[in-house]
Amino acid sequence: MKKIFTVLLTSIFVLTLSACNSTNSDSSESSTSKSSTEKKVDLNTLDLPQLTSEVNDNESVVELETTAGNIKIKLFNEQAPLAVENFITHAKAGYYNDTTFHRVINDFMIQGGDPNGDGTGGESIWKDKDEKIDSGNGFKNEISNQLYNIRGALSMANAGADTNGSQFFINQNNDDQSDGLLYDDYPEKIIEAYKNGGNPSLDGDYTVFGQVIEGMDVVDKIASAEVTENSSGESSTPKDPVKITAINVIQEAKS
Repeated sequence: MKKIFTVLLTSIFVLTLSACNSTNSDSSESSTSKSSTEKKVDLNTLDLPQLTSEVNDNESVVELETTAGNIKIKLFNEQAPLAVENFITHAKAGYYNDTTFHRVINDFMIQGGDPNGDGTGGESIWKDKDEKIDSGNGFKNEISNQLYNIRGALSMANAGADTNGSQFFINQNNDDQSDGLLYDDYPEKIIEAYKNGGNPSLDGDYTVFGQVIEGMDVVDKIASAEVTENSSGESSTPKDPVKITAINVIQEAKS
C-alpha cells in the first residue's frame, strides 16, 4: 500500500513542477525512447557510469559543503559536457556559495542552485554569450541513454526543454521504482538500480550529469526537513533551509 501511495504521490509532484526552473515533467518516457535510432542500440552493452563509485579519468569530482554535512559527486563530462562545464565554472566562481536547498520533497528530490533562494533565479555561464548553446532562457538539454534519474543522480532543473540555468536537483526517493519499466527502454542494470529508488518519470526530460558517491545520508537528512507551503501551494519550502557553503572541485576530467 505504501508503494502505491508513493507512486501516486510522485506522479502528483511531477505534474506540479512547472514553474521557476522546477523539475517539471509531462512524460514518463525514458531517454532511450526518444528516437528510433536510440531504440536500435543494445542498451545492455552500454557503459553505465552511475553504477560504480569509482572515478575515471574522463570524469570530474566535486564536494558540496553544506550545513548538514558534505556530499561528494562525480560528474560525467563525456555524456553531459554543457551541464558539467556550467556547474564547475559556477562552483569555481563561488556562484553557489551561501545558496540554499530552497525546495525539498521527501521521497522525491532536493533542489538548489538558485542565488535568489526561491526558485525564480539562476543563469547559465553562456547566457548572452553563445546563442547556439543558450537561447537566453537556458542552455540545451543533454539526454543520454547511459544516464538516468536513479537515486543519487544529480540533474539540471528546468522549466521546459532547453531552459537549463544554474539550478539542479538530487534524486532522493528510495522506494522501488522498477515496476513497469520496459527492457526495450532501459538497460537491465538500470532497472535493477531503480529498485533502490529514483524517479524514472523524469528520464528524457532532465539532463542527468552526476551521481552522488558519498553522502546520501546527508541528502536524506536534507530531504526530511520540516517544510511549509510555497507561493504555489506546494509543501516544499524548508522552515530552516540547509545552506551550501562551498562547492570544491576535487578532480577535473582529463581531456
